[in-house]
Amino acid sequence: MCNYVVIGASSGIGRALSEILLEKGHSVLGTFCNTEPSFKHPKMEWERFNVLDEEPLKSLPKEIHGFAYCPGNISLKPFHRVPLSDFMNDFNLQVKGAIRTVREALPGLKKSERGSILFFSTVAVQKGFAFHAQVAASKGAIEGLTRALAAEYAPAIRVNCLAPSLTDTKLAGKLLSSEEKKERQAERHPLKRIGTPEDLGRAGAFMLTEESSWVTGQILHIDGGLTHLSA
Repeated sequence: MCNYVVIGASSGIGRALSEILLEKGHSVLGTFCNTEPSFKHPKMEWERFNVLDEEPLKSLPKEIHGFAYCPGNISLKPFHRVPLSDFMNDFNLQVKGAIRTVREALPGLKKSERGSILFFSTVAVQKGFAFHAQVAASKGAIEGLTRALAAEYAPAIRVNCLAPSLTDTKLAGKLLSSEEKKERQAERHPLKRIGTPEDLGRAGAFMLTEESSWVTGQILHIDGGLTHLSA
């Protein structure tokens, strides 16, 4: 079976993705920072890791078949009220962190000869929402990075990105803190429900594994139809 690395694996989408990969019989190295991992598995290895520090990953497998970068942030404010430092903090977390960890994983990905990289964006990049400038700026950079790396590293390494709509995770807690808020958000989507970590985990596992071996450079919208359909 294969070796996968999931940055930010202890909760939300990263956890769901890790659990699905483990169910398929693969080995997973998962990192955590603030959220202690609450699940164990014989093929799961954990490493405490802060993507904003300069310390490298210590436990990377010599051969890596897939790498997923899951850390994110949701901060919705009017553009004129967002300090420049907040834009830079988001960029450091969601773009700089992705760049430096991918660079560390590149030797192992190349060694596998069929490596795969998975990033995460947001529906807000293509759709355009008020008060989303902070998150859309950094995730827009991730979409550009996805396509650039896919072109540069083909055919040895595939690079893709998932762009979800609002997903029921701790990260989105303020937006989904009551049943009324959940119902209101669900109604915005043609499929009339909020996404789950498992929705993104299943899609992520597909994009990382050989099941999607002829797919690279894609931004896959897992968004309940929000990007292209009217609710």
